[in-house]
Amino acid sequence: MNFYMKYLTLYCFVCGAFMFFVKKITNAVGYFAEGFYIDSYQPFRRISMSGEKAQAVKELIKSDNVVIFSKTYCPYCKMAKNVFDQLKKSYTAVELDNRDDGDEIQSILAEITGARTVPRVFVNGECLGGGSDVKALYEKGELLKYFEA
Repeated sequence: MNFYMKYLTLYCFVCGAFMFFVKKITNAVGYFAEGFYIDSYQPFRRISMSGEKAQAVKELIKSDNVVIFSKTYCPYCKMAKNVFDQLKKSYTAVELDNRDDGDEIQSILAEITGARTVPRVFVNGECLGGGSDVKALYEKGELLKYFEA
């Protein structure tokens, strides 16, 4: 082997070993950086959707015209709230980082919506997505259509 092939082989081995240990450590904890799993194939923690907590989350979603599941430090959550503030639409904000059951609620939302990220914005019981989705709907003038009866 020439020098470059040896170097490339060593580099690949070191990177592969590093990623192996990173995956082992983060998967042992269960999640990486606020719930973003390092392996896309790794499922979220399974939650009983017929359980008491899941039913409470579903009721909370129905309880107001706008419900935002959020975290206080998240810029995308602030973006979503800002959109509804500009529209002068009241909303219920559920700050998951201020709750002991925030991780469990986030797992329930992952089962309901298919995404674990925050914010999760619901208008009249329908999930519109996250902060960027809500802002895009607002900028296109399509967000107000969700409030028309």
